[in-house]
Amino acid sequence: MKIAKQATDAAVLTEIGQRLARVRLEKNLTQVQLAEQAGVSKSTVQRLESGEVSPQLSGFIRVCRVLDLIERFDLLVPEPVPSPVEQLKLDGKRRKRASKPKALNTSTKKWQWGNEP
Repeated sequence: MKIAKQATDAAVLTEIGQRLARVRLEKNLTQVQLAEQAGVSKSTVQRLESGEVSPQLSGFIRVCRVLDLIERFDLLVPEPVPSPVEQLKLDGKRRKRASKPKALNTSTKKWQWGNEP
């Protein structure tokens, strides 16, 4: 199952739990071994894999670290990057070179049509 926006919380928890169980089994670890390596209780691993109750986030992180899934958290919550428009605005505020002072218009006469030089 693909985790989508329309999925219920329970469905997402169940899917994540099933995926964690499959990764654990691929690494040939029992729930007890995973719990010991992660520094959590066996019941925490059981609750994670069942998806029935969401345990503390710290327990989830510890289990993911043992299963070598921690690097994927960057995909889960990517670091915010300014949009291209925001980047252009930021670049526009940084001076890149000095400029000459602008000449003041000393002419007091108003411009009118037909007064072009």
